[in-house]
Amino acid sequence: MGRCCCRCCCPRGLWMLSAPCCDDRRMCVCPGPRRIGIPVRSSSLPLFSDAMPAPTQLFFPLIRNCELSRIYGTACYCHHKHLCCSPPYIPQSRLRYTPHPTYATFYRPKESWWQYTQGRRYASTPQKFYLTPPQVNSILKANEYSFKVPEFDGKNVSSVLGFDSNQLPANAPIEDRRSAATCLQTRGMLLGVFDGHAGCACSQAVSERLFYYIAVSLLPHETLLEIENAVESGRALLPILQWHKHPNDYFSKEASKLYFNSLRTYWQELIDLNTGESTEIDVKEALINAFKRLDNDISLEAQVGDPNSFLNYLVLRVAFSGATACVAHVDGVDLHVANTGDSRAMLGVQEEDGSWSAVTLSNDHNAQNEREVERLKLEHPKNEAKSVVKQDRLLGLLMPFRAFGDVKFKWSIDLQKRVIESGPDQLNDNEYTKFIPPNYYTPPYLTAEPEVTYHRLRPQDKFLVLATDGLWETMHRQDVVRIVGEYLTGMHHQQPIAVGGYKVTLGQMHGLLTERRAKMSSVFEDQNAATHLIRHAVGNNEFGAVDHERLSKMLSLPEELARMYRDDITITVVQFNSHVVGAYQNQE
Repeated sequence: MGRCCCRCCCPRGLWMLSAPCCDDRRMCVCPGPRRIGIPVRSSSLPLFSDAMPAPTQLFFPLIRNCELSRIYGTACYCHHKHLCCSPPYIPQSRLRYTPHPTYATFYRPKESWWQYTQGRRYASTPQKFYLTPPQVNSILKANEYSFKVPEFDGKNVSSVLGFDSNQLPANAPIEDRRSAATCLQTRGMLLGVFDGHAGCACSQAVSERLFYYIAVSLLPHETLLEIENAVESGRALLPILQWHKHPNDYFSKEASKLYFNSLRTYWQELIDLNTGESTEIDVKEALINAFKRLDNDISLEAQVGDPNSFLNYLVLRVAFSGATACVAHVDGVDLHVANTGDSRAMLGVQEEDGSWSAVTLSNDHNAQNEREVERLKLEHPKNEAKSVVKQDRLLGLLMPFRAFGDVKFKWSIDLQKRVIESGPDQLNDNEYTKFIPPNYYTPPYLTAEPEVTYHRLRPQDKFLVLATDGLWETMHRQDVVRIVGEYLTGMHHQQPIAVGGYKVTLGQMHGLLTERRAKMSSVFEDQNAATHLIRHAVGNNEFGAVDHERLSKMLSLPEELARMYRDDITITVVQFNSHVVGAYQNQE
């Protein structure tokens, strides 16, 4: 009962797997099992089955992924968003079914499952608690935001028509963040998604600060001098960014002065390093420098501390939590994507026949990237080759191999202990901060340096999708691009209906064809491309169509269960102006 569940799927040994159970979660530092507040008495089973009725075939993915054992048995969770008891898809042949005697009745064959639950039912007829379509839409659209770029912004015609953005939380509070802004002193637009772990503090700070660091890195020497002189003389500063924010996108007013002072120190150093010669700004170098400098400031602020106890605790929370980032900078036909971690940027390209193809503009920094694994091993002694990446995680714990914050993978052990001991009691009481990663010999093991990809836009490049891994875990990139492309064009490229090996009756096939015909003749119910994509990511059935019943069930899951089925999802869809992009090409 006291052992960590990271070596098996369930601490009671209900299901034993032949593969690690944490592969689809970001980090596991589980100190031991804790209970999720779900009653395990048999009388509670009918309540759950009533709330989420589903055909028998839909239960098998749950059983196969060991979800039921975690719902009805004892589950454990880590001190951050990622449940360490949630395995990836594993074929049924790889499961070894070893039920605990006390809970054996919970895991009967499917023929007796409904007999068992029906026998314990206290109501004569099943009660279904589905969300209505308006309720579903209210949840899906709560965080949506759209921005249309003015046709002429006073300096140049933009290659960006606008963007749609949305978020769907699984954690409470959500640990994803998003940002979008127009660079006022230079040309271009910045858009980004940020995926936090071990809390939302780091992703929040990065979403507020990173674009300022990038914008400053892109400024010419004369403009930097003008801004510094304005600060010295107490005059109003030139605005650097025009933010495009949803009302729910929070900015920390308490830390604004601290953040500004760190940013000012950065531009002062840029002024000292630049001799004033008119040299062209390298966007790739500016993005890399901004990422690295912000991460360095996050670390330095935590080490120095702050006399204000609230700010002191805030900077420590930011440093000890972590966040990945995927940022796009669009300037005319020049598209740069800077990625740190496992969020992704996907380009939607429309072919001559009207079909859609996906072009990946970022690489995941995790164990599935062989080049990234090799990089890590080369940065540490050979005797650490087997421990630096273990069970497809950094030091056996962290899923992404690049991230902001996460100083537990960057600082020396002595520095960690010194900061924690001198920090506030709230930090000292946090078991995660006191935890030392195993085989921790030659830090830093983690970097925030981004991998920058350049793409020159073409008229056939219609849109860009930036999304956290919550989307890519549920949908293939080609499906993402096809769904967004069909939404933006208002047309469905007709393809044969795929049934994925399922036995489909004539009635079911008729229903699928009727649904397709209805979609062809009606307008989309969503006015936001990101919302439309989230609807598919959460509600798609085995035929690739949105199933309202499934969507309702997924959105009505309580907070403690939602994270077992999906991650936070944050999406930004950037639509390009093909006419402007074509005009740029003609000018050259």
